[in-house]
Amino acid sequence: MNPPDPALLAINTATLGEKRNLRREIDALRRHNIRGIAPWRDEVAETGAKDAARMIRDNGLVVTGFVRAGFFPAADRNGRRAAIDDNRRAIDDAATLGARCLVVVAGGLPAESKDLPGAREMVRDGVGEILDHARSSGVPLAIEPLHPMYCADRACVNTMKQALDLCDELAGRDGAGIGVAVDVYHLWWDPELESQIVRAGEKRLLAFHICDWLVPTTDLLLDRGMMGDGVIDIPLIRSWMEAAGYRGMHEAEIFSKNNWWKREPDEVLGMCRARHQTVC
Repeated sequence: MNPPDPALLAINTATLGEKRNLRREIDALRRHNIRGIAPWRDEVAETGAKDAARMIRDNGLVVTGFVRAGFFPAADRNGRRAAIDDNRRAIDDAATLGARCLVVVAGGLPAESKDLPGAREMVRDGVGEILDHARSSGVPLAIEPLHPMYCADRACVNTMKQALDLCDELAGRDGAGIGVAVDVYHLWWDPELESQIVRAGEKRLLAFHICDWLVPTTDLLLDRGMMGDGVIDIPLIRSWMEAAGYRGMHEAEIFSKNNWWKREPDEVLGMCRARHQTVC
């Protein structure tokens, strides 16, 4: 398989460490001629969405995704309403940034709950409640299935099939404004991944996140690998995405507390550039 177009590399700003600063990240991306960025809400809030959008635009960057919305399940009505209101604010900021999508992480079980079907119903209802606002704002919602190890605390939507079933239920087979973010870290193990990517097709494949699964993994949240350092066949998954019509950017998203987060941003970005060309 041919190497990907180097212009398709994007960086999720979490790749550059825990203490995010949008201005420094933009400067680093410019030095490495990387044109895609996926910022997080906390760093955009520090700057203000309008100023963040101006900085991003003035530096010729594309916002591949805005991270993140979701976390709908809550123990009571007030908690669920607060989540809806917060998601609406995320949509507004994503629209200001011109983001290609707003990444939606479903949320897990409410505190002291064991009701997994109930949590998934809250996710369905929550996404359904914000969908019209997202559509009117021009911000597609990208539901990101997370690995089942996160089902209790972060995301009770864990497979592409679940995410696409949710899309179909809320918007119909061809409904606009909602789709999926395919993160290889969360989905590489799924025996139905290829068929579900085909099912999603061009309209619903909204984002493609790349990193690697290390063996052994020492921390299930903060020990992701640089592309090529683990067991994921990234070129194979990319081939499925492209065959299904995906033409978007490839967003490196590497949570690595004890390795890459300890390195200088220029080293991290240089390695992302090299590995994107050699192993993706």
